[in-house]
Amino acid sequence: MESVIAKIRLMAEQCECGQAHVEIPIEKIVVANGALGQVGAYLEEKSLKKAAILADQHTYKAAGEALVKQLEQTQIEATVIRIQPDENGDVVADEKALVQALLNISDDTDVLLSVGAGTIHDITRFCGAKMKIPFISIPTAPSVDGFTSLGAPLIVNGVKKTFQMMAPIAVFADLAILTRAPRKMIAAGFGDMVAKITSLADWRFGHLIAGEPYCPLVAQMTKEALESCVSHYHQIAKGEEAGIQLLIEALIESGLAMLLFGQSHPASGGEHHLSHYWEMEFIKKKQKAVLHGAKVGVSTALLSEIYKDDFLKMIEDEKELERLNHGVHKDIIENLKEHRGEIQQLFRNIPDSDQIRQWVETIGGESLPEQLGISQELLNRSLVEAHNLRDRLTALKFLNEVAEYPLVRV
Repeated sequence: MESVIAKIRLMAEQCECGQAHVEIPIEKIVVANGALGQVGAYLEEKSLKKAAILADQHTYKAAGEALVKQLEQTQIEATVIRIQPDENGDVVADEKALVQALLNISDDTDVLLSVGAGTIHDITRFCGAKMKIPFISIPTAPSVDGFTSLGAPLIVNGVKKTFQMMAPIAVFADLAILTRAPRKMIAAGFGDMVAKITSLADWRFGHLIAGEPYCPLVAQMTKEALESCVSHYHQIAKGEEAGIQLLIEALIESGLAMLLFGQSHPASGGEHHLSHYWEMEFIKKKQKAVLHGAKVGVSTALLSEIYKDDFLKMIEDEKELERLNHGVHKDIIENLKEHRGEIQQLFRNIPDSDQIRQWVETIGGESLPEQLGISQELLNRSLVEAHNLRDRLTALKFLNEVAEYPLVRV
């Protein structure tokens, strides 16, 4: 996918959005059967002599063991750091995991190899940024779009926060490994892509109403990655190499879009805020974790209902807008009136919740909150509190803070 990187760099140079785009540090992206076997040669080419492999017990079996054997045939010294799970058997990107990793990475390490899915990558990119050591991404499941991004979502003092840290210098996505990933993780990756349905709408809305930074180029990149997945969902559902390649490439491209923009706005809106809220509640109650992509797949369908029904109904009500057109919200309402036509079309174009759920179910994922163990009480609480997790004007935040719209579901 080096041609994709070159294309993005060229487009960024010609972009007239006015935003300062981040320079893409990724030199090499290999998506192929046998990609793992190219890691050693790349390290030798870069004269990287001492590597630390970060993995967990599952991802070490999936790819770590083979990587260690490969590096034994070179002059590269490799240390394996296996991140230990919590009492529920979950590996969590929290303070405990970060300290464990940092204590085991020696000062003379010159490259980190992230062997795993989202959590391992979040831990690795944080450690790499803090220790000023480059890292290489080796995904073991097509489960998230964060492989190529800057962001490291971490749990700090029980709160989910995203830190902008560093992107990898290379990605080696081995299709032979990815096709063996658990079906739930493949469904989670599809769920993370489906989430762009509402995140893109929220991002454009925040730009039109509150002047938040926006880039049409990055939005189009993200939209094309989303459409690639949705239009080939049956192929992805089969779990065969061609479908998994479509999915991992879409996830990588979504990550590149976030990297180029420098923030997660293109791929993270109200649906992610709900997901983060649920995750924090599960950790607080010491419940077993649910895959990130599973949560955002469910929350996207949920927000589709709210955005296409409650939100659209509210902004089309002249009396309601006049009621809100005062005080601290006056500028927001005036902007809403000015751009109402585009906003209405934007949210009308969101697929119906039944369609989103059907896509997710076909891939093999859950589509309803209760299927993830999310109670009605937690759901209702998240609908009125989750928007506080990020300082972005999503439609969910607008409904709560500007319209004071009752979002409790029964």
